[in-house]
Amino acid sequence: MPTAEQAADGENPPWGEVTPEAARKLLVAAVEAFAERGYHATTTRDIAGRAGMSPAALYIHFKTKEELLHRISRIGHDSALALLTAAADGEGTASERLADAVRSFVRWHAERHTTARVVQYELDALGAEHRAEIVELRRRSGAAVRRILTDGVRDGEFDVPDVPGTTLAVLSLCIDVARWFNAAGPRTPDEVGALYADLVLRMVSGRV
Repeated sequence: MPTAEQAADGENPPWGEVTPEAARKLLVAAVEAFAERGYHATTTRDIAGRAGMSPAALYIHFKTKEELLHRISRIGHDSALALLTAAADGEGTASERLADAVRSFVRWHAERHTTARVVQYELDALGAEHRAEIVELRRRSGAAVRRILTDGVRDGEFDVPDVPGTTLAVLSLCIDVARWFNAAGPRTPDEVGALYADLVLRMVSGRV
């Protein structure tokens, strides 16, 4: 039976870009295990067992557990950066682009809430080199949002005295959705995305 995250994607299942199939199954199993137990409490045996493989099979595709986490984190952060960059580079006013950025970023964190919890909250478990790589992707994501806010201030759409601080607040608000979102809850990912887009626009424009 497909997971809630797989169902949300229809014809584009999570980790579809990961090949071969055995490696994809291991990544899916690792996401589930890391989200449920945390990175440090999860063993390679746990991951292999969830994937229906022997522990030795894992090392054919990934040298270490940390390499698995890095692959998960890299794909997740690449996806987030693509969403935010597309919104920042899109047409329309700063308000329209900011709303688009927030809607898509929130929707991703809601639809992929299990994956997103691992991507966003297990950063400190990465080794120094991998962590630096992911931090750079996060910096670029922040820069995309900051560019929209700066455009809005320049054009008189936004009243934002502290653009860097507001950028951090907007990103934190969106990311936190992964922590609490429940697929069986009263709101869909699209509804949460629309709500947060409206809240953020009110925050930066001073609308009441």
